[in-house]
Order: sequence, then C-alpha cells, then structure tokens
Amino acid sequence: MTTGAELLLHTLNAQGLEVCFANPGTTELELVRALERTPAIRCVLGLQENVCTGAADGWGRMTGRPAATLLHLGPGLANGIANLHNARRARTPVINVVGDHASWHLAYDAPLTSDIESLARPVSGWVRRLGSAAEAGAVAAQAWARSQAEGGQGVTLVFPADFQADEAAPAPDVPAVGAGTPAPVPGPCAAADVGDPGALAVDHAARRLRHARNPVLLLGGGGKLSALGERGQRAAARLVTHLGGRAFAETFPARAERGGGLPDFDRLPYFPEAARAVLDPADVVVLAGALPPVTYFGYPGQPSLMVDEARLLRLCAPGHDAAAALEALADALGAPAEPAPAGSAAEPRGAAGAPTAAPTPPAADAPLTPALIGALLARALPEHAIVSVEGGTCGYPFYAASAAAARHTALTNTGGAIGQGLPVALGAAIACPGRRVVALVSDGSTQYTVQTLWSLAHERLPVTVLIAANHQYAILRNELRRGGAPLSEAALAMTSLADPRIDWVALANAYGVPGCRATTAGEFAAALERTFAETGPMLVEMAL
Repeated sequence: MTTGAELLLHTLNAQGLEVCFANPGTTELELVRALERTPAIRCVLGLQENVCTGAADGWGRMTGRPAATLLHLGPGLANGIANLHNARRARTPVINVVGDHASWHLAYDAPLTSDIESLARPVSGWVRRLGSAAEAGAVAAQAWARSQAEGGQGVTLVFPADFQADEAAPAPDVPAVGAGTPAPVPGPCAAADVGDPGALAVDHAARRLRHARNPVLLLGGGGKLSALGERGQRAAARLVTHLGGRAFAETFPARAERGGGLPDFDRLPYFPEAARAVLDPADVVVLAGALPPVTYFGYPGQPSLMVDEARLLRLCAPGHDAAAALEALADALGAPAEPAPAGSAAEPRGAAGAPTAAPTPPAADAPLTPALIGALLARALPEHAIVSVEGGTCGYPFYAASAAAARHTALTNTGGAIGQGLPVALGAAIACPGRRVVALVSDGSTQYTVQTLWSLAHERLPVTVLIAANHQYAILRNELRRGGAPLSEAALAMTSLADPRIDWVALANAYGVPGCRATTAGEFAAALERTFAETGPMLVEMAL
C-alpha cells in the first residue's frame, strides 16, 4: 500500500528534493512515517518552526533548489513566517508542507483549527490544499515547478491528516529534475516576465550610459548568475573602470561572492542619509538584478523613493541572468576586458583590479571593537567559507573588510525579520558539507532562534557561531539618536539586555555546543584558529 504521504514524498524526491527541515506534530505523523520509509530525503529536526524555515532558506540560497519544511497546522506555520518572509525577499525556492486536521474533523473547530491558507499567502507564491491522497503526486510535481518560478519562491501545501494516511495509487514514474540541477534562470533582459514592463534592452542601456557623467551601478545578489556572482562582479568592474562610475551591492543581498581577488564593492548604506550621499550625485542609477532603492522605514522629511524614476535604468530584474546582461552591456560599450588578477587568489583588489594594502596586525591586548572583529575575521576566514550575517554591529564592518579575505560567500538578512542568521547558517551547512560556515550574529536577534544551536550540535555541523555581545539593541539606540536626540534613561532601559546579562558560553554548552569568550584581539584570533580546526560547531562570545 502507498499512502498519500508516501506518494507526495516519493514525487518530490524524484524531482530532486534532498532535505526536509521538520518540526511536526500530531497531524503530520503519517508524513513522519513516510519520511522514515524515504531514506533518500534527509530529515533535519528543528526545535522551533522558524529554525526550519530559515534553514530551508539557507539551503535554497546555496543550491538554487528547494528544501521542504514540515510544519504543524496554522500555528506551526505562523511560527515560521518570519524567516519565510526573508526567504521571499531572497527569492528562495521553499516547499512548505503543513499538516491539517482530518477533513471530517475541521467542521468542529478544534482548538488548533485555523485558516492556514490565509497565513500562507503573504509568504508563498502558490498555496494548495490537497483534496485527496490520489492527487498528492501531481500536486507535489506542480509544487516543485512552482517553487522555481518567478526567480524562486515559496510554495505551501496544506495536507489533511486523513489524506496523508489514505491509500493512493502507486507512484508513477516521474521525470526527475535531478539532485544536481539548479533552478532555471530567466534570460538576461526578460524583466517584463516578472512584472517589470519598463525593462530596457542592452543596446538602449548602452546608448544612455554613453552620455552619463556619474553613473552608479546597484548590484543585486542571488545565485551564480546574479550581479554579485563572480561573473557579474567582474563585468561590473569593467563598466566602472570604463565609465568612471561606482558600483554597490544592494543593502541586503541574498548571496554575494566576496574576496579572493574579486572587486571590492561595498553594500549600499542602510541609513538614508548615507545612502543618498551615494545616490544623489548620480545622473544614472543602473539596476542590475536589484530593486529601486527605498528607505528601510518611513522617515519624516525623507522621500521613500531614494532615486527618481528619470534617473533609473532597469537593466535586469531580480531573479534573472544579470551576469549575462552586465557582460553584454560592457561589450556594447567597448569596455576593456578585466585584466587577469596578479598575485595570490586571496590578494585584496579594488573595483578596478588594483591590489590594496594589507592592514597592520593589531596588538594582542587590543580590546575588541566591531571594526577589529571584521578585520580579524576577514584575515582568518578559510577558503570557500560561507558567512551568514545578521546584525549591523559587526556585519557591516566585516562586509567592508571582507574583500581582503579568501574567496567566500556572504548571506545577509534580505527581509529584515530577525532570527535569520543561525537558521540560514544551518541550512547552508547542510547544503555544502565541504565548506566551513560562519554565523556572524548579534546577541539580541539570535535569541529569536537560539534553538538552532541544538540542531547544529545534533547534526555535528562545522558551523562557527560568532556572537557580538554588546548586551543592547544597538540598532534601536541608533534610530533613537537620529538627528542628535539624546537617549533618556527610559530608552536606555528599554533597549538594554544587560540586566541580567546572557552568558552565551553557558547557553551554548547547554545546547551541546562548546563555547568560549574573547575580549581582546589575541583571544579572538586564538578562538578563530581553534574553531576553524574543529569538525563540529563552536560558539565564540565576542565581548564588546
């Protein structure tokens, strides 16, 4: 006998599904049994649903293919929505499988009954409730395809418990996409396909840029063919050199390749005043896989749109082949080919390819600062590491310093819903078992998904967790200080995490992750050397 749950998982596995991040409950037990009988799908247990959804985001960013989540009814989905919001902003393919009460039980409005579809729609490109066991195979195949549409999106399947357990016809042979096949990427200038009818052809863009006096390129992140992949950045460097302009990564890229001789393109600043200092002088702002820049919040006296429509040039929409578009534009403008980098693969180079000077090592007893942490981490980072960045305290300084690091991948918080850093690191480590993963996070936001530490220990993953412990919500204090406003005692108290202080080393040990505390440059450098030699997880509390 084949159950509806088995048919669903068999079909997803045939399409290429390799991993399911699960926090199931009673209404998902048939799916749990089916996972037991489907060893080709790795099941990773998360202690909270937002861990599972964030891990699926990390997996999808690194592979271009969906992972599944297994969630318990509407409340379970609701717990995971914050990181599904981030995944939506990152255009990550994710397949959420949400159990529901038996179809015949729904009419009685049991305590856990809810409108699951309404919860799912804001973070899903496609939502489907299964109406029988028999349709599980067809729905699963459709879900796989839908997850990779629109440049990548979340889909949610609502699967009542009785249909999971009911007998279904044996699974037919389903054409397999294959585990190594990434999501399809639309062409370089087909932005109209995703709702951007103002997309410009490359030749039109070239004509406009020939007359530009101060162009700025805004580069969107994503997979290898994004503007922040290697090809995209090298093409952008050709354009910057030829046009005499500047280029920036979008403020929160889903994925960016960094270091190892790649051009040094910093992120567009977060605060509007600093961002406008970059954007206002530009006569043309080229969007290469990036959305038009807007202020993160509505600030009185600050227009929400940071660049007026007349100065925007839409080269390529997010989720499309920005690398090809930038290369075609560089060729159309006659930009010289980028010279082959000289020296070691990890030699830092500027946007035009020129080597930059290595910083002077700090004194061993120097107290830790965000800038020092960024520089030391960049210096010690192993080749091909993955860095999941959440929190501005050390995230911005590291990204600025990371051009001097060995080649690595940076993942940032695309949607701003906090609690992303650790789960994305978990998913990235499952996706890329041969690569060291670093979670560079802050003490406030990490408490939202601190349960991830248990999953890291349970799976014995090579993840280094670096906690910036300043015992405060620093971003809120910075916002409160805008315009030179003083911080009142009440504001200080409401943004303080110092009474009591969280002992991160003890907390990590409680979850099975060894930890240590660093207060100086020497202690931090030694901790990095130790953790990068470990085969499992380790946490370093960076005392600020």
